[in-house]
Amino acid sequence: MKHEFEEKPVKKKKFYQLLYVQVLFAIVIGVSLGYFRPDLGTKMQPLGDGFIKLVKMIIAPVIFLTVSTGIAGMNDLKKVGRVATKAFVYFFFFSTLALIIGLLVSHVVQPGAGLNIDPSSLDSSKINKYVEAAKENSVVDFIFNIIPQTLFSPMTGDVILQVLLVAILFGVGLALTAEKSKPVIDFLEVLTIPVFKIVELLMKLAPIGAFGAMAYTIGAYGIDSLMYLGKLVITFYLTSFLFIAVILGLVAKLNGFNIFRFIRYIKEEVFLVLGTSSSEPAMPGLMRKLNDAGCDKGVVGLVVPTGYSFNLDGTNIYMTLAALFIAQACNIHLEFDHLMVLLLVAILSSKGAAGVTGAGFITLAATLAVVPEVPVAGMTLILGIDKFMSECRALTNVIGNGVACVVVSNWENHLDKEKLKEKIG
Repeated sequence: MKHEFEEKPVKKKKFYQLLYVQVLFAIVIGVSLGYFRPDLGTKMQPLGDGFIKLVKMIIAPVIFLTVSTGIAGMNDLKKVGRVATKAFVYFFFFSTLALIIGLLVSHVVQPGAGLNIDPSSLDSSKINKYVEAAKENSVVDFIFNIIPQTLFSPMTGDVILQVLLVAILFGVGLALTAEKSKPVIDFLEVLTIPVFKIVELLMKLAPIGAFGAMAYTIGAYGIDSLMYLGKLVITFYLTSFLFIAVILGLVAKLNGFNIFRFIRYIKEEVFLVLGTSSSEPAMPGLMRKLNDAGCDKGVVGLVVPTGYSFNLDGTNIYMTLAALFIAQACNIHLEFDHLMVLLLVAILSSKGAAGVTGAGFITLAATLAVVPEVPVAGMTLILGIDKFMSECRALTNVIGNGVACVVVSNWENHLDKEKLKEKIG
């Protein structure tokens, strides 16, 4: 006789009920509609944009609750500083490595060679908004933008780093007054339950969002534009794949897990990013899955949101690869010292515009503006295919941040390897 409190076996879902399968089908249907009926496909944009706005709505509460309760539960503020330091060391090393790899691959493959573009013939009017945005995002402006107007204003905004700052301060406050603040901590712990339930409900709309986003992308930009600059697109995708498989694969192996099994574990988030061309909708699910896989809650709360601004491996590969593509297309030969300047500027600019919408294109504009040898107007050459490359940028960024979180948890000896083995295998 079974007792009432015994856990009932979870009924296995049929394949068409799986979220990632639904998203995959939605992507195929969206691409088909955008290709055969581009006029109708472009009208589907509100579906994609609406879904992303819905998910952005819940990101601030997820970050605040996860980070503040995670820090409060650490009971050791030295650990918070230690985790943050290790995370930033990891971010800086692999972000710089990604920039170098993009530089080397572009130099070897020469994706822009043979286009013979005259820089004076390029119309830069379409990229002016990106150039202006780059000028407005200096390092000083970036730092001041992290500081919110009030303690609670980040909850109504969309600046991740502001939410993170308030969550860290609030978490530290809770940790320093643990006994007196216990009712608050308990309340926040319980509040995470309905908040993550909302995330689960919103994810059911992911297929609709993926359909709308892909239908609009193909309808507005057309697959034909890929043929014109196909070599650059293929080079970028292959470079990103090799970065994940080889570089992140080695890092994963050294920390006790397999990169491809890890990607399979977060497949719902991967397909969500692929369908929406944005990494933000995947953040709540990624944080929950990393926690379920044995990563320390406090580490997840600190590493993932910070990594979304500072650990942009895919964006960094794209930046140097695209910069050299423009130089090659315009028959501009860059000497070794020019390449080093380009690399150093890219390292700085990739941090200065971190967390800004359209960061990939904005950081590229900021980099080229400081390297006069490569014309900023050359960005018009890749404007038409940038949307197709954003999927790969976002995918690489999300996978890179997931790996970073597992690694930092392992470095801290706060990784439940039994859970990791159970979930990832």
